[in-house]
Amino acid sequence: MMRLFALRAALLATLAVTALPVMPLPLAAETIVAGLSQSSVSITADYAGSEILIYGAVKREEPILPGRSLRVIITVSGPDLPVVVRRKDRVGGIWINTDRIRPGAVPSFYAVATSAPLEDAISPEEDLMQGITLPRILRDGDARSQPFLDAIRRIRTAEGFYSVKENTIALTEETLFRTDVLLPTALVEGNYTVRVFLTRDGKVVDSVKRTIWVRKAGLERFIYNAAHDQPLLYGLASLLMAALAGWGASALFSRLRW
Repeated sequence: MMRLFALRAALLATLAVTALPVMPLPLAAETIVAGLSQSSVSITADYAGSEILIYGAVKREEPILPGRSLRVIITVSGPDLPVVVRRKDRVGGIWINTDRIRPGAVPSFYAVATSAPLEDAISPEEDLMQGITLPRILRDGDARSQPFLDAIRRIRTAEGFYSVKENTIALTEETLFRTDVLLPTALVEGNYTVRVFLTRDGKVVDSVKRTIWVRKAGLERFIYNAAHDQPLLYGLASLLMAALAGWGASALFSRLRW
């Protein structure tokens, strides 16, 4: 009798457990897998700029949500360098420097590429937190410094060192993406940071970072190291070479006269 009662209790417990609703495991969020066509750039005598291919895919374990499109934003930032900005005013018919400011270190290069218009790809709040667009990068709480930072943005944009290119990232079926970023000829040596943001409804879903190493190579590297490691010897060698070049040119012209 006791054995029959225990069997019934076990059977009821099994049925109770089976009747409980089975909760699905939470699916992983969408994440980015990204790569670069090259992770290093060598600056040589014939360097004429580089084009970096940035590509990747969206990794997911759930269906694509309809009506809530993904956006991709890519930024490439060069080393931060200190700058001095001067303002010229016309005084007595002559343009002279009337004011200057040191706003601190600013990116030597900055490029932004998006798969959609910026206002659709990122909200102002997320932009403020992540520091994606140029107005957020070149921003100062001092009202006196901000006009100088705005001038830096205008000048470097005109020179090709700063750029914002919307709708230039090819996003296929909200999964595969790619774009090309052109690095200018006058490239500053250092580490260039690549950031890839995946957004939905203006909010960042995931982000990854990659690095491009930019270094001088060959004769340029030797001259650069000599100028920084042995400045005295470098200066003396430069003077000697200039003197020899001047003497050689003078001797050549003297012979041509005869």
